[in-house]
Amino acid sequence: MNGNKRTDREPKKLYEDKIISIGKVTKVTQGGRNFRFSATVAVGDRKGNVGIGTGKSKEIPVAVSKAIKEAEKNIVHVDLVDGRTISHEVTGVCGAAKVLIRPAKAGRGIIAGGASRIVLELAGVKDVVSKSLGSNTQINTAKATIEALANQRTIEHVASLRGKTVEEVLK
Repeated sequence: MNGNKRTDREPKKLYEDKIISIGKVTKVTQGGRNFRFSATVAVGDRKGNVGIGTGKSKEIPVAVSKAIKEAEKNIVHVDLVDGRTISHEVTGVCGAAKVLIRPAKAGRGIIAGGASRIVLELAGVKDVVSKSLGSNTQINTAKATIEALANQRTIEHVASLRGKTVEEVLK
């Protein structure tokens, strides 16, 4: 034994990741066609933190890893009510994509489709209703969902804006 032990443990991941979309871009040059890939990935810890990012490369795995790194830099915190839903109805807009998110009763589940569902699951929201209005581009829909979640206001935040206590606001 030489004392140099090798441990084959991977570093523990802080965030879970899911691929929203992978696009193939072809650039035609005099020498032929050049292919590149763009990946959009959502990351989250299912405890109220979620983010999205995009990466581009000549290979898909490299594009995905770049997207994950960017998504981890763009984390947004979501305040969850009872650890399961959002506090109030909110709308997010990105480009022509518009996403409406409403809180739901316990046990209703995530009623959303496509990119919105991925973002909401990774944020840790368990009961919510989501409606995609306008464009249904996956990347813009995901960004609009993130914006909607970021625009959530807690009762404490509203009370501080009004210069009142939480009990005064609830009256």
